[in-house]
Amino acid sequence: MSDAVVRPDPESEAELAFEGALRPSSLEEFVGQQKVRRQLQLLLEAASLQNRSPDHILLAGPPGLGKTTLAMIVAHEGARPLRMTSGPAIQHAGDLAAVLSSLVPGEVLFVDEIHRMARSAEEMLYLAMEDFRVDIMVGKGAGATSIPLELAPFTLVGATTRSGLLPNPLRDRFGFTAHLEFYEPEELLRVITRAAALLRFEIGQDALTEISGRSRGTPRIANRLLRRVRDFALVNGGPADRDAVQAALELYDVDDWGLDRLDRAVLTAIVDRFAGGPVGLSTLAVSVGEEAETIEAVVEPFLVRTGLLSRTPRGRVATPRAWQHLGRRPEPTALDDL
Repeated sequence: MSDAVVRPDPESEAELAFEGALRPSSLEEFVGQQKVRRQLQLLLEAASLQNRSPDHILLAGPPGLGKTTLAMIVAHEGARPLRMTSGPAIQHAGDLAAVLSSLVPGEVLFVDEIHRMARSAEEMLYLAMEDFRVDIMVGKGAGATSIPLELAPFTLVGATTRSGLLPNPLRDRFGFTAHLEFYEPEELLRVITRAAALLRFEIGQDALTEISGRSRGTPRIANRLLRRVRDFALVNGGPADRDAVQAALELYDVDDWGLDRLDRAVLTAIVDRFAGGPVGLSTLAVSVGEEAETIEAVVEPFLVRTGLLSRTPRGRVATPRAWQHLGRRPEPTALDDL
């Protein structure tokens, strides 16, 4: 048999369409977040009855829970155009002024990671959100002149994974703030059952249940694992059953609890190198070869939520549950700070 790499056929247009169709287009299709859905439904219907743009909306929560999808739904349900940008892309007040001045009446402006917007742009946004105008400074020094620029009425939908970093004046100007929560396994099961149907992927119910239990309460992860299982079943030619799911996720380093390679590396470092902790964040990051921000924002929230890691004033400590998950016997000193 030749060792040459075989180039697969390009994906069909239908397959690409199915991939794009995984995002729900209405609140009725959106799974989970029931309270937020009811609140948004009321807000959008009230705006429609009054023939006005909906209030500005802030969507806060961990990555992968559907903030971008909800922003698209806000535009779709109101039959309004959607403009998408991100906080890191707006580094100057002029960048924001260019975006705002080009909006059409009723347009929805979605700003992802809004907490990373430049401070000068944030201050310009205050006036734009309240009075739909911005002041443009022309000239320099004593001869500088402020020229008001009227804006078309618009709805700002901001998304943030760290709402605590938003300044209070900006947070207070949003008419509605939604806090998205992690999903239950039953809700994730509905998410990937719908996705499997859209992808025309025949997979058993027990296999879907196995995927939902390893998805860390996050629809984005659930859909990603579903695709990897589909790839595994397609390449190996067998049925997409629970055994196939277990084999596929073992190949991709996802264990029974949904921990990936980096999660286990962090726990293993705390247990094996630091006797269970406590250990500082920067020291832990160096020991696993990752940035401290990645450990704090990506790894720790799930480990803390599942009771595998404890954050103390002296540093991070592995819990007895973490020792058990790694197949180790807890050291007495590791339990003192718990």
